[in-house]
Amino acid sequence: MKNSLDISANVLSGKVSAVEITQTALNKIATNNHQLNCFTNITRETALADAAKIDQKIAQGENTGILSGVPFAVKNLFDIAGITTLAGAKINANNLPATQDATAITKLKKAGAVLVGALNMDEYAYGFVTENAHYGATHNPHDLKRIAGGSSGGSAAAVVGDLVSFSLGSDTNGSIRVPASLCGVFGFKPTYGRLSRTGVKLFSASLDHIGHFANSVRDIAAIFDILQGEDNQDPVCTKRPPVLCLPQINNDISNLKIAIADDYFLQTAEPEVLKAVETVANTLNVQEYITIPEAKIARAAAFIITACEGANLHLKQLKTRPQDFDFATRDRFLAGALIPNSWYIQAQRFRRWYRDQIRGLFTKVDIIIAPTTPITAPLIGQEKMILDGKEILIRPHLGLFTQPLSFIGLPVLSIPIYPENSLPVGVQLIAAPYNEALILQVAAELERKIL
Repeated sequence: MKNSLDISANVLSGKVSAVEITQTALNKIATNNHQLNCFTNITRETALADAAKIDQKIAQGENTGILSGVPFAVKNLFDIAGITTLAGAKINANNLPATQDATAITKLKKAGAVLVGALNMDEYAYGFVTENAHYGATHNPHDLKRIAGGSSGGSAAAVVGDLVSFSLGSDTNGSIRVPASLCGVFGFKPTYGRLSRTGVKLFSASLDHIGHFANSVRDIAAIFDILQGEDNQDPVCTKRPPVLCLPQINNDISNLKIAIADDYFLQTAEPEVLKAVETVANTLNVQEYITIPEAKIARAAAFIITACEGANLHLKQLKTRPQDFDFATRDRFLAGALIPNSWYIQAQRFRRWYRDQIRGLFTKVDIIIAPTTPITAPLIGQEKMILDGKEILIRPHLGLFTQPLSFIGLPVLSIPIYPENSLPVGVQLIAAPYNEALILQVAAELERKIL
């Protein structure tokens, strides 16, 4: 499927109808989803009806938006009117359907995009693999024996598998960037609070972001521009005025200061991953290194906060329906419920200190480069990997390089790199809060030169 803005241009020019584009997407889903297992719900009837309305408005000369006729799907923790919001959980399957769309979906539909369904994920977004005990594993489009990553695995695989043009996901500790890396697609996590979470089932309220996957930097920028804006229903959604990034992506980046994150971020990774970072640095002619202090402790503190907040949110079900959880999720929630309050408080104190240290770094540089995942996509069911000669568990360590960054809400884009004779791997472009435009400018330069 073409890039979103190209599809919309063809629909608006009359080269193809929104109904035709939508029907094509639905046909691809019907043909290929049984292999990939991306979708948990397909909104066929409403998608075709929405597409027909777009065609009618275009025929009448009305403005239907920058994403007119573009098929998209969302992680199944976004409310879709008339559909039960699963959040990857069996426990939620008997809940009443949502009465209205999540704010992000409403904004995208207003811009002309056509929602075709909801996507598979780790239960309650607690995981990096999308091997869901209730709804099955999502398969990596590059190798069906391998994981797509998580927790937004269905969202990444649906775009890479050519089922939709873009998708929405959420990112707590890396749940957009990890699957973006393993599947080989752009995955964007804007600044914490930049985009509304209204109508999204939360996992860890002080860490949760929403974001998106797409095939091009232009699409990433355009979708981000649409999703921006304050929302009084979301208490953490910023009241900062939107900063439109699409008009800026081709700006000159020669004056930007860019550095490579060293120490922690270059110590524990496969050679293909480090080679990808080197490729990005060489393309941008970056030779400077910078140390993000105490990243290892930041990751540990993120684990504590995530476990505590997640367990507290699901405490009632843990007491009354423990057998209905995915066992991997349940056990971590139970562990989180037993963490002393003092640990949580200390983790939050460290978080404030860490945020101040990183703010200081961004007085010296504009963009930091770092790997997204320490390895390429492992096999479905694989429990361990060997890094630096040590055998370690895969599930908790796929977020090795993402957790210290989302811990303080930094905006990050994972860009796809395809090493020779290897599966794809991601490289993170990181900026100070609210500097998404700088990230997208650098990404656009990389896209022109190597992607």
